[in-house]
Amino acid sequence: MSRYLSRFGSRLSHGVGGNSFLTSSTRTTTTTTTTTMTMTMTMTRSHPQKIYTRQFAAKVSALSLNAKKRKGNKISMVTAYDYPSAVHVARAGIDMILVGDSVAMVELGHETTQQMEVDHMLHHCKAVKHGLEFVKSGSMLVGDMPFGTYEYEDTDIALRNAYRFVKEGGCDAVKLEGGSEARAKTARRIVDGGVAVMGHVGLTPQAISVIGGFRAQGRTAVRARALLDDALRMQDAGCFAVVLECIPANVAAAITETLEIPTIGIGAGGGTSGQVLVFHDMLGMLSHPQHDQFVPKFCKKYAQVGHAIQDGLKEFKEDVESGVFPGEEYSPYTMTEEEEVLFESLLQKDAEERRRQHEAAAKKLSQADEYEALKLYGDK
Repeated sequence: MSRYLSRFGSRLSHGVGGNSFLTSSTRTTTTTTTTTMTMTMTMTRSHPQKIYTRQFAAKVSALSLNAKKRKGNKISMVTAYDYPSAVHVARAGIDMILVGDSVAMVELGHETTQQMEVDHMLHHCKAVKHGLEFVKSGSMLVGDMPFGTYEYEDTDIALRNAYRFVKEGGCDAVKLEGGSEARAKTARRIVDGGVAVMGHVGLTPQAISVIGGFRAQGRTAVRARALLDDALRMQDAGCFAVVLECIPANVAAAITETLEIPTIGIGAGGGTSGQVLVFHDMLGMLSHPQHDQFVPKFCKKYAQVGHAIQDGLKEFKEDVESGVFPGEEYSPYTMTEEEEVLFESLLQKDAEERRRQHEAAAKKLSQADEYEALKLYGDK
């Protein structure tokens, strides 16, 4: 079996870092299927006689992803950046969840992804991890290593950063962009260090300063062949999968057919092993500087969440201004008649003092308005 599977197959199937569902309580595994794992736990501490049964989704691993490719079953991947989006994506049963550095654009409003730091990414990875744990999801969690964290000649720097994604962020794997010999060397170092790596070739957003913007790649025969070589280098470095972004469909299909490992396409046609889309784009969130005006040609909008959000917020504003909200329906908390009478009597005790304070405050505000009208504060 190829190098990436022998190294990560069993490890990822049990969770990176040796994580398992077993802790300090006595447990008995009752059944295991391809989709769920039922675990009966006899609590030996505070509830020695109590039995809890929980359902865990089977963990997506390098082995299961490779099996999907061999069987011709497509792989799904969607980005998530926080607890709510992670819960939504996990509940949908998506195979892989990518905490992408695209968070810089869709969540933080930057024009590119280059502003992200490791600490920023780990903040989002942790939130997504909490969402997966809440859902008891088996989705593979992949963390995007941001620009400037793995490009150094000293590959130990990249390895140390990759370790942080696993140990602090709770990721099962990391993703890095590019397919040069230098990038393959970095990927190999990370893999040798015990961290699973997903490659990414084609349009590499972190390199837009070099490639001149967000534009399709591999549209000439020579460049298309170079992309195949890039993908092969990343496979040889031990990557368990590779993203193909914004390349012609026939090129992506040829790369997919050549590689042993799965390919995940985005703007690369239907011939890849799977597909990935950005959460905000596919749901019509209208939330970042470039996509507020348009969505990439390759992105299908599966919902118009942005419009629904705007409609809801506008309706709220109108209801508040008109006095419709909250109304009796949304004012559920009451007092007994006895407490109401007592409350009124307490208010009456200092009513006169509160009236004087109110008049004094109103006078100060009125004087301030007069000063402003006379421009005593100057023209600003």
